[in-house]
Amino acid sequence: MKKTAVIASAAALTGVFASTAVANADTVTVKSGDTVSKLAKDYDTTVDAIVNTNKLSNANLIFVGQKLEIGEATQADNNQQAAQDQQSQQVAPAASSQQATTNYNTTSNYTSNVSGNEQAAKEWIAARESGGNYGARNGQYIGRYQLSASYLGGDYSPANQERVADQYVASRYGSWSAAQSHWLSNGWY
Repeated sequence: MKKTAVIASAAALTGVFASTAVANADTVTVKSGDTVSKLAKDYDTTVDAIVNTNKLSNANLIFVGQKLEIGEATQADNNQQAAQDQQSQQVAPAASSQQATTNYNTTSNYTSNVSGNEQAAKEWIAARESGGNYGARNGQYIGRYQLSASYLGGDYSPANQERVADQYVASRYGSWSAAQSHWLSNGWY
């Protein structure tokens, strides 16, 4: 009889801790077009919080139909994410000022001529690829549109990212709307 009481108490205690750990969490089923960064933004949390809560081994690999626990970010998560965002937007010091200009040309003045539905499709892709962050990095893929470093030619400035993204989409898909359709079908553009 004592054994039964101890087991029941342990089960009740485990239930209390489990419900406390996810009290503010929502169970979300991943849909086509979802990314961890998009879910973090939509649910006012951080990528790290989602990765840690769900024990994801790769934040860039989630599947349609997968169920994720997503809760409010803790202040520590928010501070960590802010520090990472700030660090990713800084440019590493270069050996010379000429090289620094080549790596991040802040004087580039490209203005995209995309507007209307095309601009909406462009913003939609940027949100899914990087959460709209020009400093985002994923291996060889860099910036707001997650373009290959070789496409960007060493210039990771926002203006160059916009210019190269517009050129890439025009040559590969013809329009941002077509690129968005491809993304919806394949999970990438």
